[in-house]
Amino acid sequence: MTDHDLDVRHAIAPDQLPLFDTTDLRDRFVVTDLFADGEVRLCYSMADRLVIGGVVPGGKTLELPVPDELRAENFCDRREVGVVNIGEGEATVSCDGEEFKLTNQEVLYISRGTRKVTFAGDTRLYLVSAPAHAEHPTVKVTKDEAAPVALGDIKNSNERTIYKYIHDEGAKSCQLVMGVTVLAEGSMWNTMPAHVHARRSEIYLYFNLPEDHRVVHLMGEPEETRHVILANEDAVISPPWSIHAGMGTAAYTFVWAMAGENTDYADCEQQPITSLR
Repeated sequence: MTDHDLDVRHAIAPDQLPLFDTTDLRDRFVVTDLFADGEVRLCYSMADRLVIGGVVPGGKTLELPVPDELRAENFCDRREVGVVNIGEGEATVSCDGEEFKLTNQEVLYISRGTRKVTFAGDTRLYLVSAPAHAEHPTVKVTKDEAAPVALGDIKNSNERTIYKYIHDEGAKSCQLVMGVTVLAEGSMWNTMPAHVHARRSEIYLYFNLPEDHRVVHLMGEPEETRHVILANEDAVISPPWSIHAGMGTAAYTFVWAMAGENTDYADCEQQPITSLR
């Protein structure tokens, strides 16, 4: 893959899922190899038309490409973008000449109508983009400004901190909602009890996972679940009808991002653990 290619994933109906083997599941829902030195790599999900991307400047200044599939002069002509620094170094993101410095787990919301976006720095960046119908200010959000919320406990192996960056009470957007969840050492479960939200699709990017460990990610309708095994910096697409939860063999961090009908973080239907099959 080069930084001009676009990996396109088509939408899947829930009754198709039971027919898929492991290769089918991975081909349709799992995104690997997003991060390569000196490249911007993009994947387009037809589920709510989300675009995700990995950016590794590697000493260069990289421009956000405009794939032919967008039929646009500039990437943000009809889109908004969230960028999070998942690396340890500092990034410089330039939006029409205005520079923003991002350190680890800081987020930049980029407005619809931005003409030129470039990336520099010695780090790794992850981006998520959704269609936008209006312009909201381009703004940087720090971890402290993300109003961290502590949830779970070590007894249930799910002690974690949730950072909400782009949402109703944070950086404003048209439909993009984005944040980061950090699991405490000794905790491995995320998003359990599981939920679905029929009005939005969601994508997880798992990172800070040791290279020799994995996350068992659960997906599918609550009564017809499947699993995929994910490595560090793998992403997984969750359609509106699918649960999205995971159990790691070690602690990890993940970026969650969604788009669709609204930006209400709490708009979901909880699924009791005992209802899962």
